[in-house]
Amino acid sequence: MLAAEECEPCKGVREKLKSEELDALLGKVLEWNVTELNHIDVLTKTFSFDNFVDALAYTNSVGKMAEGVNHHPDITTCWGSVSIVWYTHAINGLHRNDFRCAARCDGLYSLIS
Repeated sequence: MLAAEECEPCKGVREKLKSEELDALLGKVLEWNVTELNHIDVLTKTFSFDNFVDALAYTNSVGKMAEGVNHHPDITTCWGSVSIVWYTHAINGLHRNDFRCAARCDGLYSLIS
């Protein structure tokens, strides 16, 4: 299970995921998309909420998880939604860690929604 995998330290990471690896991992995280942002492939998803309080609670739970694995996303919190962008800064692209954290975000969402 992707969410249960340990995140790897990024210091030694030098290679971005290849397209066939991206495709395989995308099949394991539902409704996440690989898009380009500032010439970098990123993993994105927007989660819906009924109110701002739940959106903020989710944002805080993602922040706590991210801090625990020392891998941090870009998060935008609005009334009714939270958008998350994962990528590995050390390689300016996507690593398996990004997909691990995306799967964890899905698990956290199921606890709040």
